[in-house]
Amino acid sequence: MQPSTPCDALANGKRLELRYDGYSRVVEVHAVGISSDGNWLMRVWQVRGGSVHNEPVGWKLMRLDEGFSAYVLNEDSVAPRPGYKRGDRAMPRGIKCQL
Repeated sequence: MQPSTPCDALANGKRLELRYDGYSRVVEVHAVGISSDGNWLMRVWQVRGGSVHNEPVGWKLMRLDEGFSAYVLNEDSVAPRPGYKRGDRAMPRGIKCQL
């Protein structure tokens, strides 16, 4: 997945639907940036869908190269969610977009 897709969802206040770890998920993007090891990441609040750890709702940190078939939905995001902080420390090499 390219960083532009989650950044478009964030900029337009919409939710993103994607396949990640074999599950369909709907998320609200809060930040997109680069990790210390050079991987593109996104900090999201998952509103519904599957999860490896059986946690279908809540904060997730996802690598963009592990997700695919991402689509911006015509569903309004209610971000920011409680606990969100700008300047995500998981993205020390730069943030492309954030709330």
